[in-house]
Amino acid sequence: MNPTALLCHPSTPDDIVTGITVEVDSLTTDLLVLDYRIRGDIDRLQLPAQAASKFQDLLWQHTCLEAFIGFTDSDSYFEFNFSPSSQWAVYRFENYRQGVTSIDPMPAPRVIVRRHTDYLEADVDIHLGAIPGLTANEIKGRELRLAVSAVMKNEQGRICYWALAHPPGKPDFHHRDGFALRLAGD
Repeated sequence: MNPTALLCHPSTPDDIVTGITVEVDSLTTDLLVLDYRIRGDIDRLQLPAQAASKFQDLLWQHTCLEAFIGFTDSDSYFEFNFSPSSQWAVYRFENYRQGVTSIDPMPAPRVIVRRHTDYLEADVDIHLGAIPGLTANEIKGRELRLAVSAVMKNEQGRICYWALAHPPGKPDFHHRDGFALRLAGD
């Protein structure tokens, strides 16, 4: 798939990040690959130090890359957070922002970040089969929708929100109007 541009939410304009793209690939029915590229004055972003790749809660409060997967025939959905530190988090929601459960999949998501002069690149591999509710048998023949987003925190602590699509009102990555890409469940 070609890179798709994320849009900055109009209520959080940014002069540090000039653009974010994501390329979505499904190499197998089990592996979802997201390749994020953040362009701009990378030195002015608050980037966490490298850390052990493990589950870490509250990543969305800092510079963080995100993805959401939901079924078109269900209210439940999954949230994925990926930090430039290589830490990650996976959650399952029963309904819109309700009934949240943390998931520790094996194998865990893989987050590889490369810093360049004027851009930051993050490659993320998600093994869907390791996540209860997203195994091959559970998704076969069902349509899934994908939302891809990013939280960018600058050197002064100001946050801007980027997504494929923004619903009306304040930034809300959980809103189904943001689940803009179709993924086939086979």
